[in-house]
Amino acid sequence: MVMNNQTAITQFLLLGLPMPPEHQQLFYALLLAMYLTTVLGNLITIILIHLDSHLHTPMYLFLSNLSFSDLCFSSVTMPKLLQNMQSQDTSITYVGCLTQMYFFLLFGSLEIFLLVVLAYDRYVAICLPLQYSSIMSPNLCVCLVVLSWVFTVLYSLLHTLLLTRLSFCEDNLIRHFFCDITALLKLACSDIYINELTVFILGGLVSVTSFLLIIVSYIQIVSSILRISSTRVIHKVFSTCGSHLSVVSLFYGTIIGLYFCPSSNISTAKETGMALMYTVVTPMLNPFIYTLRNRDMKDALIRVLFKKKISL
Repeated sequence: MVMNNQTAITQFLLLGLPMPPEHQQLFYALLLAMYLTTVLGNLITIILIHLDSHLHTPMYLFLSNLSFSDLCFSSVTMPKLLQNMQSQDTSITYVGCLTQMYFFLLFGSLEIFLLVVLAYDRYVAICLPLQYSSIMSPNLCVCLVVLSWVFTVLYSLLHTLLLTRLSFCEDNLIRHFFCDITALLKLACSDIYINELTVFILGGLVSVTSFLLIIVSYIQIVSSILRISSTRVIHKVFSTCGSHLSVVSLFYGTIIGLYFCPSSNISTAKETGMALMYTVVTPMLNPFIYTLRNRDMKDALIRVLFKKKISL
């Protein structure tokens, strides 16, 4: 496809994962297994919360939305990556690329807000247990979820609209496995100052502020537990909070490292590896860390299966 220096590009080519050809099939099998685990884990979470009335609580409302977000977030990039790994054609249309970027930003930022909401819910439940019902009222819970969706829709729409005003040069090779906003900005011929400023200021404000809010919430939770609980309870809380914070740190750490550190210091291979962490690993881990290992979820699974057997 012949192009001038500045033209209307109709398609891009995705570089994919930087790896030797002999490792292609191994990584394909590994990524496919991880994606199927992500889909299965999050679907089980959503279905169980929907079917079992005991799980119709604020925390599980937020967790069902988080599972839906994880499922969609992973599905925005993984099917295309897996398809490209088995195909010689790694092209994606201009419209398809912008659509992928829009939904990637939407579900990625939605996850950020839901993690903050979940941390706040746990803070109220543990630090203010007597006021939990009055604070986490149904109206507030619905409001928090709706506001998270509205803000992320507007946030991702802003970035997408700002990108549509750019012109692209004849180099249409995206050095990534999906249409990442920073990879697309590197291909632009026109001035990207406004785009970079929006990513850095608005994206940085959302990511860093939400991460700090989560950390503060868990510090309050831990200090509250240390004052009133036994050693056994303290050990359990540290185990739970530790697993939550490890996944949160992995998610936020890779995002902050990729988008808000100088890109010249990060190689393509490292950049791809970090992107895999938050697009593949965290959506797979979240249902197991937050829900499927909970006693409530295990009991709900037994109730749903037992009810199914009786009906048969």
